[in-house]
Amino acid sequence: MKTNRTNGQEGYAHYQVGQAAKLLDWLMENLKGESRTKIKATLQGHGIKVNGKERTRFDHPLAPGDRISVSLTKKNRDQFKSRYLKIVYEDRHLVVIEKQAGILSMAAGHSSLNVKTVLDGYFRQTRQRCTAHVVHRLDRDTSGLLVYAKDKETELAMESDWHHIVYDRRYVAVVSGEMEQDEGTVASWLKDNKAYITYSSDTDNGGKYAVTHYHVLRRTTDYSLVEYRLETGRKNQIRVHSADLGHPVCGDIKYGNGDDPCGRLCLHAYILCFYHPVTHERMEFETPIPPAFLHLFK
Repeated sequence: MKTNRTNGQEGYAHYQVGQAAKLLDWLMENLKGESRTKIKATLQGHGIKVNGKERTRFDHPLAPGDRISVSLTKKNRDQFKSRYLKIVYEDRHLVVIEKQAGILSMAAGHSSLNVKTVLDGYFRQTRQRCTAHVVHRLDRDTSGLLVYAKDKETELAMESDWHHIVYDRRYVAVVSGEMEQDEGTVASWLKDNKAYITYSSDTDNGGKYAVTHYHVLRRTTDYSLVEYRLETGRKNQIRVHSADLGHPVCGDIKYGNGDDPCGRLCLHAYILCFYHPVTHERMEFETPIPPAFLHLFK
């Protein structure tokens, strides 16, 4: 595709479209040296304009002669530094982050190390009049993508219709042993006992019904790399269902078998797709599979 680029004076690089294409395809073809993840983040972060109007949809149609403006400036989130989390996307209503293993999603008991506290500090630092509202959670030792609302209205909108707003949520895990089936589904009722251990039952035990779909990405005789897609989002769902399969998540001290090749719980929330609760646009986020997981399958 032939394009022309000029350097703008307002912090944008300007291009002209040579032939019809979808916006993300065009950006991938023409922004040389930029990764797909970074291009998608720029697009979702309102850093792309088409004919002077901000566009965030990946499939926005382009016509010959359209003018594309790509932001060259760094936003507040690019200046945010934390060893515990990274801001992937931010707008006036919500923020999407990737958290490291070892930090809580929100405060619990006497622990002060949690994502909400870190985000609230960032909002104060950048003079934003908002606080982080927890919409969903990850276990302390699970890494990956989380979305937080910036106001009560957005939080309630997401929580009240979470099952329909979130249309794709996937995790990747290293599990113990070689999985026999390439893919399948686990369904059971999950209920906590008084010690907060979640038990699984094939029949209704008064708990919550949980459905997990799985697909094996790689395997050796010792480990399997498995993608999990949640149809329901119950507490400890993947960890319990993996144990049900006879292949517990590695590094799981609660439901595992002691297999711990990475020195951490080998569970990562790597895909999160939802309809924006205010604009209703499709928001699609993906983070790389942790290198420590992949190293086991070289």
